[in-house]
Amino acid sequence: MRASSGRLQDNPVVGQKRVLLAAPRGYCAGVDRAVVAVEKALERYGAPVYVRKQIVHNIHVVTELEAKGAIFVEEVDEVPEGAHVVFSAHGVSPAVVTAASDRGLHAIDATCPLVTKVHREAVRFARDDFEILLIGHEGHEEVEGTAGEAPDHVTIVNSPDEADTVQVKDPSKVVWLSQTTLSVDETMETVNRLRTRFPELHNPPSDDICYATQNRQVAIKKVAAAADLVIVVGSSNSSNSVRLVEVALEYGAKAAYRVDYAEEVQQEWLDGVETVGVTSGASVPEVLVREVLDALDDAGYRDVEEVKTAEEDLMFSLPKELRHDASGQRDDRALGGRATGGGA
Repeated sequence: MRASSGRLQDNPVVGQKRVLLAAPRGYCAGVDRAVVAVEKALERYGAPVYVRKQIVHNIHVVTELEAKGAIFVEEVDEVPEGAHVVFSAHGVSPAVVTAASDRGLHAIDATCPLVTKVHREAVRFARDDFEILLIGHEGHEEVEGTAGEAPDHVTIVNSPDEADTVQVKDPSKVVWLSQTTLSVDETMETVNRLRTRFPELHNPPSDDICYATQNRQVAIKKVAAAADLVIVVGSSNSSNSVRLVEVALEYGAKAAYRVDYAEEVQQEWLDGVETVGVTSGASVPEVLVREVLDALDDAGYRDVEEVKTAEEDLMFSLPKELRHDASGQRDDRALGGRATGGGA
C-alpha cells in the first residue's frame, strides 16, 4: 500500500504551507531489537518461524515479516511441537513460557528490556506482599504479561476515573506500576488520584513509562502548539500511537489523525491548513513517514522543519540465541540492529 503520486491537490491557503516534523519519532530500541530478532531467527533457522501475537503493533512491519516467512499466532498451542517461536516485544506471562516449554518449543524472548523491568518489579513487590495497582489498558498484551507475573497481587486500573473506585486491602502496602506506552500526563493524573485516596502509595523504583514514549509525547506537544493539523503514522492497536493523537489535540492542534499509510491522508484534512505536524509511533519504520511527507509535498507542503526535543542513542542486545551466527561467530547485529530516523 503506497500513496499514489499527485493524489493530493496543491490548493491555496492564506499563509505559507509548511511541515513540522517531530523528532524523536518512529522506531525505539525495543522495537528495533524485536524486529531484528525475527529477521535473524528466519536467517538462522529458516522459515517458518512462529511469533506469538504481533511482534510489534504495526501492520506494515507484520506484513513484511510474514512475506519473509514469519507466521503470527495468537497462542503457543498453535505452534507445531519443536518449532521456533518468538515472544513479542510486549512480553508474556510465566504461564505462556511454561506452555511453550511443555510443547518442546524453542522460545526466543524478544520482550523489550524496559517491559522486562516492569515484570521484575511486579515479582519483587508481590514477594514483599504489596498490592500492585497496575495502570494500563486491560486486554493489552503488555498488561496481561505483567499481571501474569503476580496475578494474586495485581489490580488493573484502566483510567483516572477508576482510581476513584479501586479498592485495596491494606492502604499502607500498595504500589503503582504502569504499562510502558501510556500517556505520561494521564498516568500521572491517575497516580495523583490514587495518592489522594492512599497517601502511603509507593512509587516504582524508576519510571515505568518508556523513554521513547515520553520523548515522542514531548516532541508532539511542541509541534502541536503550532499546528493546524497533526498526522500520526501508526497502527490502531499501537497504544503509543493512539496516545500521540490524543496528546496533539490536548496541546493545541486544531485537528489530529492517525494513519497507517500515506494514502489514508484525506484531501479535506488539508483545507485551509498552513502548518502540518507529522510524527510516528515507536513501532513505525521511517519509510512510512517519508511516504507521508512525499504525499504532503504533492499538496504543496514542501517546507519541512524538524522539531527535535531529544537525542536517542540507546540500543539493546539481541536475545542471547541470536547474538552469534551458526558458526559461533558474534553477529555484527548483536547489539541493536539498524539505524533509525527521527533523532533515534
